[in-house]
Amino acid sequence: MMGARGEIYVVIQGALFALVLFGPKSIAAIPAWPVCATVFFSGLGLLLIMAGLIVSVLAAWNLGRSLTPLPYPKADAALVTTGLFRYVRHPIYCGVIFLALGWSIYTQGTLTLCYAFVLAVFLDIKSRQEEVWLCQKFADYPQYQKTTRKLIPGIY
Repeated sequence: MMGARGEIYVVIQGALFALVLFGPKSIAAIPAWPVCATVFFSGLGLLLIMAGLIVSVLAAWNLGRSLTPLPYPKADAALVTTGLFRYVRHPIYCGVIFLALGWSIYTQGTLTLCYAFVLAVFLDIKSRQEEVWLCQKFADYPQYQKTTRKLIPGIY
């Protein structure tokens, strides 16, 4: 693995997010989304994009000085279980998933929706390694895991 702090996870996450934003949206063999629902999809997509942005920014704010792009916690990091972290252990990842899903719905890209799904699965994998490190750093983290959902509040 590149880097002891999980740098490869950040590189892959960036590449997947770039694929969601700039990759091919569809191919001719895949049927187009229904034209009659274009306004609905646009509205739903924009709503999810805005929710994702708000969640990600608020979660970064909640982390404060503990914020790092790497999954490995900073040496001086504090365990944050307040704010959005009261509802989900990885709210920034939650926000990124909402953003990717919202973009794929807004652009009505079937392939983009697939990329968003792959990104969500990758964030789950990345969070597993991150949680190993968080358990090693914070004695209270295993209890926090038992009481708080991982990526999607109330669901997962």
